[in-house]
Amino acid sequence: MARARTGVRALGAVLAAVLGASLVGCSSTGGKRAEDARKAQAAAGKAAVSTPRWTFAMVTHSGDGDTFWDIVQKGAEEAAAKDNINFLYSKNDEGKEQAQLVQTAIDKKVDGLIVTLAKPDAMKDVVKKAVAAGIPVITVNSGSEQSKEYGALTHIGQDETVAGEAVGDELNERGRKNAVCVLHEQGNVGHEQRCAGAKKTFDGELRNLYVEGTNMPDVQASIEAKLQTDPSIDSVITLGAPFADTAVKAKDAAGSKAEIVTFDLNAKVAAALKSGTLGFAVDQQPYLQGYEAVDLLWLHRYNADVLGGGRPVLTGPQIITEADAAELEDYTKRGTR
Repeated sequence: MARARTGVRALGAVLAAVLGASLVGCSSTGGKRAEDARKAQAAAGKAAVSTPRWTFAMVTHSGDGDTFWDIVQKGAEEAAAKDNINFLYSKNDEGKEQAQLVQTAIDKKVDGLIVTLAKPDAMKDVVKKAVAAGIPVITVNSGSEQSKEYGALTHIGQDETVAGEAVGDELNERGRKNAVCVLHEQGNVGHEQRCAGAKKTFDGELRNLYVEGTNMPDVQASIEAKLQTDPSIDSVITLGAPFADTAVKAKDAAGSKAEIVTFDLNAKVAAALKSGTLGFAVDQQPYLQGYEAVDLLWLHRYNADVLGGGRPVLTGPQIITEADAAELEDYTKRGTR
């Protein structure tokens, strides 16, 4: 257990070092100048580069109202503005329909494509078709295992199994013994990997609870019923920020003392961490996923660059607790964390 925990902390240190290196000189003065310059360019409608106005499309498996994907999209749009990119965004949480959206992007002869592979079997043929058509592809968030096989340049995101293992380790440190992992999107391989990773390192008992994520009242009722049926449950793991608040409501209605923890971060989660309503969150930095995907596609078009050396470019996991919440709260309010 200690070894796995050290690996996660080491990964956090590496991520911090990489991000720190990219922000050399960004003291309170230097950082403000850079931010002011960026805002001035955006206000003037000017890009930071003089390359051709290429068109990049991003097609994700997001459902409606998922704040995580709002943050991914924001990062991608801000990188696109900087890089003089015409950015197209579309989404569908059904694998077949998502594949059709990718086909639409191929038909438009886009200059670059960013896709998620939450349901890789449904996406395999169309992603390979894009690559065969000469469209460079980057995968983000989900599908790191399939990314290279399908012909993508690289994958940007967190290793979902490693992230799950980090959750198991953290629950052990908190002395938890009986946990429920709430899966809100059946067929999403990344979600299965998160719960499996947590189960691997968790010393106690962990069971999966499948809910219909598009129906929040049903999600709340399912979690509430589970907590009422088994009062010994001391931890509930949700796999997305919007579900954390629902889990808290279910806990209160059930009269449970279980600790609610979650994957992903948004303004509500940061506030709940700060107040102690949530135990901890696992941040995979969605803004960074969107921003870097566009930036790397631009670098590939401009300079034939490929980042990662054949391995995924990791943006997480990072365990966020009450001690970190205040520092990140402003960033979550502006929609970048």
